[in-house]
Parts: sequence; structure tokens; C-alpha cells
Amino acid sequence: MRPLTADERARELWEAGTERLIQGQHEEAERLFLQSLAVKPTAEGYTFHGWAISFLGRLDEAIEDCRKAIEIDPEFGNPYNDIGVYLMQKGQLDEAIPWLERAKLAGRYEPRHFPHSNLGRIYEQKGLWRQAIGEYKEALRQNPGFHSAQQGIARLRARMN
Repeated sequence: MRPLTADERARELWEAGTERLIQGQHEEAERLFLQSLAVKPTAEGYTFHGWAISFLGRLDEAIEDCRKAIEIDPEFGNPYNDIGVYLMQKGQLDEAIPWLERAKLAGRYEPRHFPHSNLGRIYEQKGLWRQAIGEYKEALRQNPGFHSAQQGIARLRARMN
């Protein structure tokens, strides 16, 4: 059996960290992501490390990790969305908007409905309800049945009537 390449080992550690993160084991996930990054720095490693430490309340560090991820792969959409979310959590709604807009344009990004839904939440909080509904509708177009977007539209339509 051949030894794993650095790419393979980093991915293996990243996948293990992702499993722990999903299970709510944030400290263990952080440890595994750091090991992955020590083997080979990747955009995924930095982004998911940031996600893990965000649950520990370390939002500024999480934002820095996302910036490192963007330096490695500017086409990876997750760190743009995540920076937007961390800024939202800090109450910096206006600062979050450009990051979420950039996430929508990223070439390599699977959950494309997230930045639309997050922008919908921002516009809803700012009282820009028509813009919010537009973003929620786009989130649903990207992911039919996305519950948060359905709830946002229903909530705003009830307020508008």
C-alpha cells in the first residue's frame, strides 16, 4: 500500500474534521482542521477551520481564516458567504452585503442558495422587504423547498398585507 500524498492526507483530515463539526464536536473539529492545514494549506481547510471556531465565538479569527482561503482559491464561494454571515452575527449588516454578493458570483460554490437567503435576512432586517423577497425567491429557485427562504417570504407577505 502506497503512502498518502500530502493532498490526500490533508483531505482525509479535513473530512474527519467536517464529520466532527457536523456532530457538534467543535474543539475536535478545530484540531483536525489545524492538522489538515499543517499538511497542506487549502481553501477548504481554512474555511472549515473558520466555521469550527465561529461556533466557539471567535468570529474575527474565523474571518481571517476565510481571507486566507480566498487568497488560496478566489473562486471558492464558501469563504465569501461565511465572512458575510460572521459580519451579520457581529451586527455589521452593511459590511456583510458585498461579501454575500461576491459569494453569488463565485465559480466554485455548491450551496448557491445560502448567500441569497442571507441577503434576504439582511434586507428584511433593514426593512427592504421587496429586495428581501427577491433574494428569498432566488434562494428557492436555486434550492426548491429551502425552508428558511419559504419562511422568509411567508413572513414578509404577512407583514405587507
